[in-house]
Amino acid sequence: MGYSDVKRSNPKKDTRIIAIINQKGGVGKSTTAINLGAALGEQKKKVLVVDFDPQGNTTSGFGIEKEELETDIYDVMLRDADIKDAVCDTPVQNVFVIPATIQLAGAEIELVSAMARESILKGKLDEIASQFDYVFIDCPPSLGLLTVNALVAAKSLLIPIQCEYYALEGVTKLIESMKMVKSRLNHDLEIFGVVMTMFDSRTTLSKQVVEEVQNYFGNLTFKTLIPRNVKLSEAPSHGLPITLYAPSSKGSVAYMKLAKEVIRRG
Repeated sequence: MGYSDVKRSNPKKDTRIIAIINQKGGVGKSTTAINLGAALGEQKKKVLVVDFDPQGNTTSGFGIEKEELETDIYDVMLRDADIKDAVCDTPVQNVFVIPATIQLAGAEIELVSAMARESILKGKLDEIASQFDYVFIDCPPSLGLLTVNALVAAKSLLIPIQCEYYALEGVTKLIESMKMVKSRLNHDLEIFGVVMTMFDSRTTLSKQVVEEVQNYFGNLTFKTLIPRNVKLSEAPSHGLPITLYAPSSKGSVAYMKLAKEVIRRG
């Protein structure tokens, strides 16, 4: 079933376009894009996940074979391909992906000379965003032109922060970048929420980091903590989100709880 055949759960409500962002690598951006997207799909929400990271982990995590792709986000951004042709089905009902491959790595350089280079993704997403309840953009771990495109296209940011030393390192720079884009290119941009990942309830460190982040971000911090979980680590190698790979695991339960929090925030 193609994405055009699925009705939105609430067609009168504005689409929530969220960039999942943190310039630090390994904090759970792709894990959150895959599993939060899947959990929202399980809640009957229609979701589009845009893989905007040249590593393509979100693409692989949904079991999409990159070698077999005819159109990906690079083609949409820089070859003027029709964005509708890039939308792929996933194993999860109501959830769709625009995939990325390593080809996207060259986009940073090619975008430099492009017309209206900061808003190309926004223009493309505007063509189809209204067909979805949520659009997630999985950003690369940098603050280059790809990420600026995501910030211009999005209405809000979801920031995953790993429960480790120096968790907030670099977040100030991220907030500065967000404010710059907000003032110059996207006045509607706000922080939607902060999600703590790789939480280990057995360690004092994890609890201290959660407290530190809550003090910094206040009510923007989601109550749901995403735990360190073996099943969460295994699921991408099977090309499945955690909701299908191990639905009763702690990781799956946590992302389902997070999805309900996301829905409550509107």
